[in-house]
Amino acid sequence: MATGVLTTALSLATLAPVASADPGVPPPPGPHTQAAPDDEGPQRWAPPLAGTSTGVAITEGTARLSTMRDGTETGPAALRGAERQGLLDLGAHQFATPVNRIDAPVTGDVPPGSQVAVDVRGQDADGQWSEWLPAEPGSPAVLPEPTRTVAVRLAMLAPTGSAGPVVRSLEVLADEVPTGPRTIAPRASYRVFATREGLVGGVTANGHRITPNDQFAALPSRRALSPNGRGDYSVRVCAAGGRCATVPVWDVGPWNTKDDYWNPSDQRQQWKDLPQGRPQAQAAFENKHNGGRDGFGRQVKNPAGIDLADGTFYGLGLRDNAFVTVDYLWTAKSAALGRAATAGAGPVVERATPDAAAPDGGVVGDGAQVEVQCQVAGTSVTGTQGTSNLWLRTRPERYVPAAWIQGAPPVPPCT
Repeated sequence: MATGVLTTALSLATLAPVASADPGVPPPPGPHTQAAPDDEGPQRWAPPLAGTSTGVAITEGTARLSTMRDGTETGPAALRGAERQGLLDLGAHQFATPVNRIDAPVTGDVPPGSQVAVDVRGQDADGQWSEWLPAEPGSPAVLPEPTRTVAVRLAMLAPTGSAGPVVRSLEVLADEVPTGPRTIAPRASYRVFATREGLVGGVTANGHRITPNDQFAALPSRRALSPNGRGDYSVRVCAAGGRCATVPVWDVGPWNTKDDYWNPSDQRQQWKDLPQGRPQAQAAFENKHNGGRDGFGRQVKNPAGIDLADGTFYGLGLRDNAFVTVDYLWTAKSAALGRAATAGAGPVVERATPDAAAPDGGVVGDGAQVEVQCQVAGTSVTGTQGTSNLWLRTRPERYVPAAWIQGAPPVPPCT
């Protein structure tokens, strides 16, 4: 067993902004006091090992995986039966001055075959989060732009049946370095193969308990994993028949866990030899990429690039796995965003006109971020935000009642 300081560093990446932090939601647990900058070095934050966890147990300030089972009921869909993963959300921290370079040395024990990683993300002036940047050996992470607010997440992985890693402490070192001008790219949108996740009763990578008719998606990378109950990273999935569902990303899968295929090839965490928009599983299935195997050496049996919860899958009119068009909503900046807040009442229905009796044109899952283009008066609806006759246009000829949308800023009338 290797013991000592595991100096984990995050790779340089230039990423597009993401959907805004959910309005009305308090910051994650963890210290949020400002740290005074040190003229002779980086600003420092030593978060306690405490916070929202999935598959991680904290005992006397030490973190370790909570079970030696294979993840049949918990953890990322892509890893069930392959290896175990646990996540510990250490919260967000406000530094005294803006930072963009983050290093995160960890102290603990990592047996052979196990891994410890640190994910970090930054929040911009509009409240939108960058993607999580997974910790990797090498250079510190460089966020897309300087920010005072940084969130940190600890990831622990281990083979089935092993004791797994032990983490005793983590320190965050942050400073600001010059970077080139930020490139704003068009929103990522790709046609990929969708599979039904199922697994009702299980627990996703972010700790969500899967229910019948659930509304969420899984993507094969932690970089776009939303906190439980939130939609910082949401996708709009459209089937061939034209019906769409906007849902939060609450699980990791299918097949891989480091395949952020929606990013440019040189920014992908893994499989940089593949073109942007092509999932590794699809390349393995169709072209025998990596010998036809995924990142864990398993023979790929379908070309899936996204998993859909049962409610999303069947709500799109799908009866079998199929190709769909996916918009990765956090990869472009939106002028106005809201969050579907249904308190368990089911998804918000998009209508063809601002009328509760109008044709059903799609759904927005609870917690999902939704773009708001304009507003118009329609039939009165009562929801979690009160009673209102205002409707919000989310895309051409699609409207949702404002009574179910939390935190949407004022928008102009629809014309």
